[in-house]
Amino acid sequence: MSDQSLFDRVKNLGSGVRFLSRALGSRYNPLLAQVVVTRRCNLSCGYCNEYDDFSPPVPVSDLLARVDHLAVLNTASITFTGGEPLLHPDLDQVIRAARGHGMIVTMITNGFKLSRKWIDRLNAAGLQGMQISIDNLEPDAISMKSLASVEGKLALLSKHAKFKVNVNSVLGVTGERTQDVITVAETAAKYGLQHSVGVLHDHTGTLKPLSPEQMGAYTQVTKISPSMVHGLNYWLFQKNLMHGQPNDWKCRAGARYLYVAEDGKVHWCSQQRGYPGIPLLDYTRDDIRREFHTEKSCSPTCTLSCVHQMSMFDRYRGAQKTPDPTPAAAAE
Repeated sequence: MSDQSLFDRVKNLGSGVRFLSRALGSRYNPLLAQVVVTRRCNLSCGYCNEYDDFSPPVPVSDLLARVDHLAVLNTASITFTGGEPLLHPDLDQVIRAARGHGMIVTMITNGFKLSRKWIDRLNAAGLQGMQISIDNLEPDAISMKSLASVEGKLALLSKHAKFKVNVNSVLGVTGERTQDVITVAETAAKYGLQHSVGVLHDHTGTLKPLSPEQMGAYTQVTKISPSMVHGLNYWLFQKNLMHGQPNDWKCRAGARYLYVAEDGKVHWCSQQRGYPGIPLLDYTRDDIRREFHTEKSCSPTCTLSCVHQMSMFDRYRGAQKTPDPTPAAAAE
C-alpha cells in the first residue's frame, strides 16, 4: 500500500466519523443536501421528470452562497445533481468549496460529458464519490442512459478517477430490457466499479411494482455486486415494496435530507417539489425542527433510497405529530 493510498483511507475514515457524529449527536441538522446545479440535461429519458433542455447553469456565486449556508446548518454531506451537473462549467469550483467546509461531496451524472480533463478537475477539487446512471445496453425512448454510450467512460473512470464510482441501474424502466441490468452490473464489475440497483418510481416518487422477471434480475444483480448499499436499501424499504407491502417509517425530508432546486428553494425531495418552498438562504434550524416532526403521507410507498438512508438514524426518535400540510395529502 502506497503512502497516498493510506492517506486517502484515513481521510475517508475521518469523513465517515464526522458524518456519524452529526447523525448521532443532533436531530436538527441535515445529513444530506442534494443541490441542483442546472435543470438542463443533454438527454431526454421518458421516465425522468427532473430535467429540461433550456435552463442555464445556476450562477456559481449563487451555488457558493448555498454551500456556505448548508455549512452554517451543519450539513454533513452534499450531492450535486441536475439535470446533468457536468453541463455546469464551474462544477469543480463548487465541489472544492463544499470540501473546504469538511462536507462529504458526491455527484450524480449520466456520464456522457465525462472526459479525462473533467476527471482530473474533479480529482483536484476533492470529489469523493460519483454515481453514474446506466439503465440498458442500447438507448431507447424510455432511457437514453445506455452502456453502449458510456462504456468508454467507465474505462476512463476505472483508470483515472481517485473518487469512488458507483454505477446505478433502475429496474422497471421497460420489461423488455430487464436482463440488460445484469449485463450492466457485470460490466461495472469488469472495470472494478461498484453497482447498485434502484426500483422505478412514478412522478410522485412511489413504487411502480416489479414483475417476477424483474425480481429475479434484482436478486442476480445483488449477487454480482454484493454491497452494503444493496443490503441497506433492501432492509430499509425495497423488500416490502417489491412484495407489495408499504413501509412504516418516519421520513425526515426537509430536515435530515434537503432537496435544493435550481431556484434555491428547499423541497422535500425531487418528486415532491412545492413544499416547503422556502429559499435555502432563509432556511433555519426552526424549519428543520418543524419538518423533522412533520408526517409525510407519501412515505409508505416511497422508493427514494437517499431519503430512506438519511432518515434511518432517527427511526426510533422524534414522533411526527404534525400532519402532512401538502395539497396532495389534503386531496386524499
